[in-house]
Amino acid sequence: MGIDRPDDADVRSEKSGDHPSAPGNDGQQPGIAHVETRYREEYYSARTQVAQEERTQNRQQATQPDTWTETANLARWMWDEYHRRWPPEERPQADRSADPPGSWRSDSNRYLDSSTNAQIEAECARIVEREQQKISPAMRDIESQDPDRHLAGFRHRLKEGDRIKEKVYGMIQESGFSADEAISRVPDVIRYTFQYDEAEYTQSVRADIARMREQGFELDALKNSWSNDQYKGINSQWTESGTSQRFEVQFHTRISFEAKQLTHGSYERLRAGQPDRFEQMVLEAFQKKVSAEVPTPPGAADIAEFPWRDEDAR
Repeated sequence: MGIDRPDDADVRSEKSGDHPSAPGNDGQQPGIAHVETRYREEYYSARTQVAQEERTQNRQQATQPDTWTETANLARWMWDEYHRRWPPEERPQADRSADPPGSWRSDSNRYLDSSTNAQIEAECARIVEREQQKISPAMRDIESQDPDRHLAGFRHRLKEGDRIKEKVYGMIQESGFSADEAISRVPDVIRYTFQYDEAEYTQSVRADIARMREQGFELDALKNSWSNDQYKGINSQWTESGTSQRFEVQFHTRISFEAKQLTHGSYERLRAGQPDRFEQMVLEAFQKKVSAEVPTPPGAADIAEFPWRDEDAR
């Protein structure tokens, strides 16, 4: 039995003797052979054109610059230039010389007395226990259900103590919370990042949200920042029902996660509220430049938000 080929379909062989030839207008009889020859010429001509177009496209793709790599390299250079213009070592230093033992003072001059500082550190130790015993094992289990994405930056899942204290200080001053109340409301003392391929991003984010709910985690808030001009990605806040421990999960692509890492220093500087107006403009322009080159995954901007309670989570 022969193998059907694309060029054999619907074409009769000139060797078949039971197909009469039709006379042409010039009185000649072109026959089946002429029809098949013309068919083959047209087919192979089309195939050759497609192949040439594919080779041209491949050559163009091979010679096109990797725009994200260029952006990342430019961002690193820009950040170095920023430090030349505003050297960190020349910023005013907090004076801790008169602070009592056990107290805490941030570089931005936020202060906690020794009693409040001890309360926060004790609660941070309890948070580590909840993370190790309850939350991280469940997150690792969720991660294992899909080999096409992973928890990026897992070793940085615990927020730095100074950053926790800065947030607690702000809550105490602005809302009148006690230290215990304030630290229980910090949404990202524990934080995770799922990283996806762009093509799989939207459906995978929705799938992982469902998996987290199946684990018994309660979704408190979800903010979709794919339309933001200075930060791309999705941030969500959750509560572990057994301990009432809050934590954050971010959803990124490889490029959006790298963009976040590249701009994190500028975000921290802006959040501290210390830059003058010109420095602030430079930092914001830097973040916009980096974020503008982050591709938005198909459908990502349509993922619905959930009531958001804390704008200072990134």
